[in-house]
Amino acid sequence: MELKDTFKTIASPSPEILFKEKNSKFFGYAFPVISEEKIKSHLEHLRKQHFGAGHFCYAFQLGTETVQFRANDDGEPSNSAGMPIYGQIQSFGLTNVLVVVVRFFGGVKLGVGGLISAYRTAAQMALDESEIIEKTIDIHFSVFFDYKNMNKVMRIIKEKNLNIVSQQMEENCRIQISTRKKNAEMIFDIFSNLFEVEIKRI
Repeated sequence: MELKDTFKTIASPSPEILFKEKNSKFFGYAFPVISEEKIKSHLEHLRKQHFGAGHFCYAFQLGTETVQFRANDDGEPSNSAGMPIYGQIQSFGLTNVLVVVVRFFGGVKLGVGGLISAYRTAAQMALDESEIIEKTIDIHFSVFFDYKNMNKVMRIIKEKNLNIVSQQMEENCRIQISTRKKNAEMIFDIFSNLFEVEIKRI
């Protein structure tokens, strides 16, 4: 079985979409996110933008190997908003994404079934409008060596097409590299077997 080392996310925030149901308005948004801080700032921004909206329901999923997710109904009946939104994140197969649906109540109650359908549709429309991209899951290492071993370290980095994330070149050198998850073990072994070179996973 080949190690899965890619994941799908969205390239940039989606355009605002609007779904209407019995005078209620549902504005849908999708954002690429990698931290809970970023999620909070998107939500704060939307609350200012849609001052007076009744509900800011959302779901997010973060992470590739250990996944963290949350679905929030924001005062709507239990599981009528956050979970239908989260269901769309799953059906698109995405992670590192936040989907928010902002509702303005139009005076007519939709019932739980109507809410589930409306939140699901708004979330789906926002994700349909997003550019979905595939990224690799990368593993980061620090490589430590003396300056005199620089050439042999650099040769491997070049040969194996590794990304240099940062480097510190003094008497004692440290280079931070990243590689696709499926190559990580091989790269670790190559550097581990080099004389006077140390490698650590970050």
